Amino acid sequence: MSSPIRLLVVDDHHVVRQGLVALLKIMPELEVAGEASDGLQAIELHRTLQPDITLMDLQLPKLGGVDAILKIRTESPAARFIVLTTFDGDEDIYRALQAGAKAYLLKGMTVEELRSTIQAVHSGKTRIAPAIAEKLAERMSGQELTGRELEVLERIVRGRANKEIASDLNISEATVKTHINNLLSKLGVTDRTQAATAALQRGIVHLT
Repeated sequence: MSSPIRLLVVDDHHVVRQGLVALLKIMPELEVAGEASDGLQAIELHRTLQPDITLMDLQLPKLGGVDAILKIRTESPAARFIVLTTFDGDEDIYRALQAGAKAYLLKGMTVEELRSTIQAVHSGKTRIAPAIAEKLAERMSGQELTGRELEVLERIVRGRANKEIASDLNISEATVKTHINNLLSKLGVTDRTQAATAALQRGIVHLT
């Protein structure tokens, strides 16, 4: 009989993590090697346990899921990750897969989806659900925001006026308006409210 697939489960919500661990433990082909509640702990435990696969949430304290994946893959390039999250914005998906995740699951998945995804990733495959792939395709076809445009957009989401944004970033109001016009065009929206809504829905900006 083959050895069970060893898993590291990373989620900051205790009840969610415990529920997931309990679910995984009833599958004889799987073994929960460890649990982490934040990104830094995930890095430490991965280093110690060397699991076959890490189930990684994206929104984590101390260090986010994407950054944790990047850090772990720097140390262990062959490390395999399945992102398990409530976030389905195209930017979240893009960042996670760019970081090296092999699969992207939403927390409403079925037990069978979870089991088959773990087995697929363990055998070296990538598993992206059709709905996720569609959002990723939309993201890939869009124009990239510059770093400055992203900084302006983050402040729009937080309700900052142009004058305040100019002061925050030490640029002129005219420059702020130019950045806003550019990011409106790239996001395919017509005003600041639509830009803020799109930024949150797509996962470009998260309110923490």
